[in-house]
Amino acid sequence: MLHRTPFFLPMLYPSLTWRVEGARKELYLTFDDGPVPGPTEFVLETLAAYQAKATFFCIGDNVRKHPDIFRRIAAQGHVTANHTFNHMNGWKNNATDYKQNVQRCQEEMTLQAKPAHSVASRPLFRPPYGRITRNQILALQDFNIIMWDVLSVDYAKSLARERCLRNTVKATRAGSIIVFHDSLKAEKNMTYALPRLLDHFSALDFQFKTLA
Repeated sequence: MLHRTPFFLPMLYPSLTWRVEGARKELYLTFDDGPVPGPTEFVLETLAAYQAKATFFCIGDNVRKHPDIFRRIAAQGHVTANHTFNHMNGWKNNATDYKQNVQRCQEEMTLQAKPAHSVASRPLFRPPYGRITRNQILALQDFNIIMWDVLSVDYAKSLARERCLRNTVKATRAGSIIVFHDSLKAEKNMTYALPRLLDHFSALDFQFKTLA
């Protein structure tokens, strides 16, 4: 399983953000598919214990179902971002339908946010599965499209939690955008790997920052 993004993908899609270039002793944790009771709350408690900040790519329908958890993310100093309304696969939908789904998520996030909820000047978006077409990229020019440098693969049930941690740590470098999932599917591996990754890199004096 690939944990580090192949070098040629950022070359093929240079308008997308894959890594924070020039960052020194800084890492960018991101969490996809929440907010979900249990996993998202575990992530927030763990990040607080390490005084780490992160970016949460939220499913609009989950925001609708769990607005209190969504608001808690921002209240603790993290950034909320768009992950479509219902985890739409870009390769299976046209650009018009895809953009409408993204906009629906953005509207739900705006609706559920409190007035003090931080909103990036250029909203962040991550395509589910990392699947997006060139036409969809053009249709979403108002968004900063965030991909990743390191994928934890925490959602893979066949992946032992120790290996999930080991491979993720090995793939991580300064400026890495790291993907975990605050979902029930990934809970077993994520709850094991996340605190240990935070412990490992905190001991090396790395800081964990948001993408906006």
